[in-house]
Amino acid sequence: MGEKKIVGILPNYYVHVLDLNTNVPSVEVGPQNLILQDNHKLVAGPLPFVKIPPGHYCVVCDPIDRSKPLEEGKRYELRFGHRDVRLHGEPFPLYPGESLEGTTPSNYTKAVKPLPLIKADYGLHLRALMDIAQDETGVSRKEGDEWQLKGPLTFFPRPEIEIVRHMSPQILTPGHALRLRADQDLTDNSGVPRATGEEWLVRDIGAYLPGVFEEVVDVVEAYTLSPKVALHIQANDHFTDQFGKERHIGDEWLVTDEDTESYIPDVTEEVLKVINLTILSPRQYCVVLDPLGLDGKPRLGCKELRTGPKTFFLHPGEKLQTGIKNAMVLQADEAVVVTAHEEFEDTLPKGKKVHRTPGEHWMIHGPTEYIPRTEIGNIQQRKAIPLNKNEGIYVRDIQTGQVRSVMGPQSYMLQANEELYQKELTPLVEELLKKGGGIGDANIRKMSYFESSVDPALAGNKKRDKTRVVNYRCPSNSAVQVYNYQQKTARVVFGPDLVVLEAHETFNVLFLSAGKPKKEGALITFCLMLGPDFITDHIIVETSDHARLKVALSMNNFFRVERGNPVSEAKLFSVPDFIGFASREVASRIRGRVAGIPFEQFHKYSAEIVRAGVFGKDAEGMIRRELVFPANNLVITNIDVQSIEPVDQQMRDSLSKSVQMAIEIATKSIEMAAHHEAKRTEQQARGELERQKLQNEKESEEARKVLLELQAVAAAVESSGQAKAEAQAQAEKLLIEGRSAIELAELKAEAARIEMEAELDCQSKAREAEIDFVREQNDLEVTRARELCGIEVSKFSEMVGSLGRKTLAAVAKAGPESKMKLLKSLGIQSTLFTDGNSPVNLFQTAQGITATPGTTE
Repeated sequence: MGEKKIVGILPNYYVHVLDLNTNVPSVEVGPQNLILQDNHKLVAGPLPFVKIPPGHYCVVCDPIDRSKPLEEGKRYELRFGHRDVRLHGEPFPLYPGESLEGTTPSNYTKAVKPLPLIKADYGLHLRALMDIAQDETGVSRKEGDEWQLKGPLTFFPRPEIEIVRHMSPQILTPGHALRLRADQDLTDNSGVPRATGEEWLVRDIGAYLPGVFEEVVDVVEAYTLSPKVALHIQANDHFTDQFGKERHIGDEWLVTDEDTESYIPDVTEEVLKVINLTILSPRQYCVVLDPLGLDGKPRLGCKELRTGPKTFFLHPGEKLQTGIKNAMVLQADEAVVVTAHEEFEDTLPKGKKVHRTPGEHWMIHGPTEYIPRTEIGNIQQRKAIPLNKNEGIYVRDIQTGQVRSVMGPQSYMLQANEELYQKELTPLVEELLKKGGGIGDANIRKMSYFESSVDPALAGNKKRDKTRVVNYRCPSNSAVQVYNYQQKTARVVFGPDLVVLEAHETFNVLFLSAGKPKKEGALITFCLMLGPDFITDHIIVETSDHARLKVALSMNNFFRVERGNPVSEAKLFSVPDFIGFASREVASRIRGRVAGIPFEQFHKYSAEIVRAGVFGKDAEGMIRRELVFPANNLVITNIDVQSIEPVDQQMRDSLSKSVQMAIEIATKSIEMAAHHEAKRTEQQARGELERQKLQNEKESEEARKVLLELQAVAAAVESSGQAKAEAQAQAEKLLIEGRSAIELAELKAEAARIEMEAELDCQSKAREAEIDFVREQNDLEVTRARELCGIEVSKFSEMVGSLGRKTLAAVAKAGPESKMKLLKSLGIQSTLFTDGNSPVNLFQTAQGITATPGTTE
């Protein structure tokens, strides 16, 4: 189908037609029917006219040059790169080459935009695209200039002006400020010139529209100050603050609620921190370092004592030495030792003045409340040490260095020049005290002596309090030697007395032999058992016929000591290992005696030979009764041979065989005697058994006779007692039924009585509760009326008090005085007002109303 030759153009429509001969486009508008010639070509259309409603505009790009006349048949001259803004007017077509900004010619609705409306407090950021001789405000602009239009207004766009953005205001509420920065040199809304990069605050409440070159940095929120909160401010530049004070860079100060209720720091101020109120209660204190002086500057190196009750803020530079402390409340058994670090004049409780020098120590005793001064450094709180009987402490004088022990029963308070002394003991002595005074193998018999002396305070892993006096309960019938290494003297304590070590004393530790045979140092103790006791030992002897024997001995011993005699007491510990010494001496004597005796003789008379060898014989040939060691007064009173065993294996086997044969012979004789005795006992038991059988048969027949008699009696009773039993059962039944009916009636009556009493009690309690409720309600009404009356009275009193006596008098006089002044202004000398209902006597009134000559009113 060929191209249409006739084009119908409606009113307010247009087409673009191209002349193919001249290549010149033209515009044809309607209404018409356009007949296209052979050299014409329809390029665009039909297209609607561009219609711009009121309050709208559009931008035409590359418009034709309307300064030159339009001639038919000639090409339209376009201004390429230019823009033309068209407002409300007659509809118009677009010429060939023209276009609407932001849309196509067929649908231009998006290109028609409403005119920018700038509301109040809003703005429009504009930029000049070329030099402008005069803008809307009458100012000439250069290309690239930027400015702002403030509302309310309607902006008519121009092709040489570009809309950069719409600007919204910043709404500032109370307690907020706007922080701005200048992007270039400018003059702000207040008329203050600002340099590039300079920052400032806008504090005016309401809407603020930032300028084109003003950058909103932040919205600053005010600090709310209260009696408990303050601000620590530092100046970052030289300026005059909000209170009219000149500040220099680096200055620091405090802003409190006395200065202002809310504070917005300026751009030249920095809030270092929020200071909380320091509150001291009546029994609290603190020490402030570098306190603020009268000139407002910190007194470096100084201290200030502040006691409660008190509240304050720490100023810049001030700080608490050790925080808030409670005053020392000293009881009657407490005290403090204080040391002066500076020289000052002290005041005693009775008002006496005392000069204190650095390093001086003194005590403050309770009961009292003590707050240390700033000149006092070291403070030691002490409490009286309660000491029971047999308890004590070591005390050292720090001035002389002398150490002493203080024993109870008493309550001891250390003086100012005294301190507790820690007494050190060797690890061995510490271990002995924990074990009750003895250390050794559990198989050693003498270890049982120390169980009663174990101190419960040192049991387990508990450590000894080194400031407490060392005491040790001696086992009964024992002795402990204590050595004073300062005076180089020794004393002996006998059990069961308590050993109390002085400051310069220690225990004399004994290393005794123990075990079988004796081993040196097997038992470590500082207790010497006085006896009577016994010592057991195994020794090897050899007879004259070279038989080596192992003899087990047991020796009874005791120490012969005269208590109270220092020489006799000192002899006890002159031999360190008395057990080993005695065992060696006894073994030596026995070996010497047995060496000249053959085995057979020693085997038969071993006990007598051993006793004679140990104790010896007197002039009459009798064996002595004891052996005394003069070195330590140890006495051996008896010795016993527990066993003798050959050391040689062959001799031991032959001796064992002979002993075994003797045992077998004795065993067989015992077996034969037992067999004979068993047979005799068996015959006797059989006779007894036969006799018992006959006796049992007799008793069985007698029991059978009794049984038959009882059966006959039972049969007679059974025949006669059945009727009687039935009658008794019927009577019992009736009796039980009657009693049940009576009990049922009684229970019903009791239940009815309980129900009535419960109902009566419930009603009475309900009435009492109702009465109490009404009474309490009435009391509440009375209380409410009384409180309302009191409120009205206090309200009236406060109103009268707030107005004042003079104000009330002035209010009372205001009405009459105003009327009097009004009448005076009217020139009336006197006036009488009446309502006409009350008669007025006017007979004598004329003299008061009219003035007589010679008188003045």
